[in-house]
Amino acid sequence: MSGSDSPLTLLGGLSAAEFLRDHWQREPLLIRGAFPDFQCPLDPDELAGLACEEGIEARIVEERGRDGPWQVSHGPFDERTFAKLPERDWTLLVQAVDHYVPEVAELLDHFSFLPRWRLDDIMISYAPPGGSVGPHVDQYDVFLLQGSGRRRWQLGGKVPDDAPILAGIDLRILERFDVEPGHDWVLEPGDMLYLPPGWAHHGVSQSDDCLTLSVGFRAPSADEAITSFADYLGEQLPASQRYADPGMTPPVDPAELDDAAVARMRRLILDTLDDPAQLAQWFGRVMTQPKYVDQLVAAETPTEIADLVAELQAGAELLRSPGSRFAWRALDVDRATLFADGDGLDCSLELARALASDAPLDAELLDIPGAAEVLATLLDAGSLAWDDEEE
Repeated sequence: MSGSDSPLTLLGGLSAAEFLRDHWQREPLLIRGAFPDFQCPLDPDELAGLACEEGIEARIVEERGRDGPWQVSHGPFDERTFAKLPERDWTLLVQAVDHYVPEVAELLDHFSFLPRWRLDDIMISYAPPGGSVGPHVDQYDVFLLQGSGRRRWQLGGKVPDDAPILAGIDLRILERFDVEPGHDWVLEPGDMLYLPPGWAHHGVSQSDDCLTLSVGFRAPSADEAITSFADYLGEQLPASQRYADPGMTPPVDPAELDDAAVARMRRLILDTLDDPAQLAQWFGRVMTQPKYVDQLVAAETPTEIADLVAELQAGAELLRSPGSRFAWRALDVDRATLFADGDGLDCSLELARALASDAPLDAELLDIPGAAEVLATLLDAGSLAWDDEEE
């Protein structure tokens, strides 16, 4: 039986192939005991501590705030912020906790049945009794893993893009939310709910210390993709590639923008866009861009290749920086583009696969031609770091 055909506890006994066929981007799935005997990697106090740090994206949502219903405050916070909060009906949300807590990042290894470059981050929310962010819709896939406490989830079915939302607040809360029959559950620690894009849902904490981990996935919108691809192509194209009209016939009216002119411009644009190799290069870059651009710290001085080789041969090891993203695409049987944090490096296929995997980054890599140079480039860019710098 192949790996994709093996039943997975994480998917409620479904195989990866069955889940992708029947549920991924199609139907929700409730999975009881997805993580048996689950112990949340951090507690509410630790989450609140992260929310107090500069540079970490955090929000507090109060259903009945002093400034009105569904009040949203943005971090960083301090102890006084939390001391003023009521005993119930509020939620703390902290984005990208996997970038800061290695034990949280390790949870992503369980989702290897999906492309790694599709993963976005793990957001963790804390709520006392009654805490929620209101009934809403996400435009991306999400796995909602109950970390501690109990949360009630209600689903309202798939809703149109133009579904009315409450006006005058900093949240996209649905004006109307009707629970679908049979889609009302209370999740215990280790239970997990998968939701495809566009499904209305409402989660309410049922107990103290309710922690929920949200594993989200990247899904660029069409407008974002077109703008980004056009910008990428614009940087690659020569200035000489322009609109041209050889063989044009005299116009009936010099002021008319006729069909032939429009067709020539259309051909120029479509011929430029219709380049699968360029599309792949752009796609790899955009899907590996860091969630936070300023998170990676570039080296102050370039790495000397000889020094890097000596360090590795002496037993040192490199680590992939928290939040870094890697992917690869084959160019031929021997070469590939390694995509790392929004950049692309030409290297051997063997090296690209090793760097984009979970394999150790040690002296064995030096057996691959060109490895030292690529490692130095990634180290200088901040995508890699020496293990002692991560402790």
